Amino acid sequence: MSGPLEGLRVVECAGYLSAPTAGCMLADLGAEVIKVEDREKGDPTRGTSALFGASMTMPTGENVLFETANRGKKGITIDLKKAQGRQLLYELVERADVFCTNFTQATLRKLKIDHESLKVVNPRIVYALATGYGLQGPESTKRAFDSVAQARSSIMYALGGEPDAPPAQIGGPVFDQLTGTLLVNGILAALLHRERSGVGQQVEVSLLGAGIHLQAYNINTALLRGRQIPRPARQLMRNPMANHFQCADGEWLLLSEPQADRYWPAFCDALGIGHLQHDPRFADTARRRDNSVAINALLDDVFRGRPRAEWIALLEAKGQGIAFSPVLRPTDLAGDAQAQANGYVVDIEHPNIGSVKMVGHPVSYSQTPVRVDGSAPQFGQHTEEVLLEVCGYDWDRIQALKDDAVV
Repeated sequence: MSGPLEGLRVVECAGYLSAPTAGCMLADLGAEVIKVEDREKGDPTRGTSALFGASMTMPTGENVLFETANRGKKGITIDLKKAQGRQLLYELVERADVFCTNFTQATLRKLKIDHESLKVVNPRIVYALATGYGLQGPESTKRAFDSVAQARSSIMYALGGEPDAPPAQIGGPVFDQLTGTLLVNGILAALLHRERSGVGQQVEVSLLGAGIHLQAYNINTALLRGRQIPRPARQLMRNPMANHFQCADGEWLLLSEPQADRYWPAFCDALGIGHLQHDPRFADTARRRDNSVAINALLDDVFRGRPRAEWIALLEAKGQGIAFSPVLRPTDLAGDAQAQANGYVVDIEHPNIGSVKMVGHPVSYSQTPVRVDGSAPQFGQHTEEVLLEVCGYDWDRIQALKDDAVV
């Protein structure tokens, strides 16, 4: 069976991660995604050697960031600064459904591939744009990256553990991923509108807007109540059944049970602390809240008495359905049966790396399953194929473009 977007063609002129993430997700869904890179420089992500001090380069030379954001695409190179190159892009756009980019507005206008220019070429095109700060406002033209949006969106004040700890960054480009995901949502809505009206449109998502959207509950609490949701400092958690505890082997276990009174007896039984079930200090939610420091300290001692696997087995057997989870590291997900069963982590045969595990696609479809291709294109890998099959060029014309350093 084909993917749900089989037959859709996307042209992507983008670098780094936000817009390429959208293209990657569309490719998972079966779209033909043609990634256009600068003929000399390529996507700058190819050369990003480290992130937060961690190497992004595989032993075989592939870049983790580029592979993640560009799997399943066809890669071509075009010099868009040349008139012949722009004309070639226009021919691709004429035959496409979606154009996806995160170039700055100044660059797009300079190259004549902004929305106003491309909608003349193809009035039905869905023009998908990822920005830093949004299209309006005094800072709309400023450069922004993931960490900048983390700071501006206020999420750094939601992180960091203890209430008085400094603001903290999330280690990794999660806002780029979210921005790309939301851009896919906008693209699909615009495609539906086009199906009904016959008219394309521009769709825009910013890193800042995505970061604020991610925190809608937190930010609305601050806006409507005048204070943010407190940082979840362990020793100050008012509900001991919504906290995380370190076990004897150093691993962590998270409890997340809002119906504390309902599950308190089973919880005490599973942990072997039945004597605390009727302790007047902890008899109900209100009294456990009033004595939270004492019960958290007691539970710290209890959980340090067994390794995590034993606590998981006891909670499974006696907890009567209490919500809990091991706190996993990213590398732990390679062996997580639940993540693999649902395709959240998948086995991939990469042409250069071999058999590897990578993050899959988060949405499942009963009739049109997604296709996860683990390899991103080599630099210019599909240039000739696209020119032959999409644009209808012959070999002489392709050679002429090569001779003129257009592709």
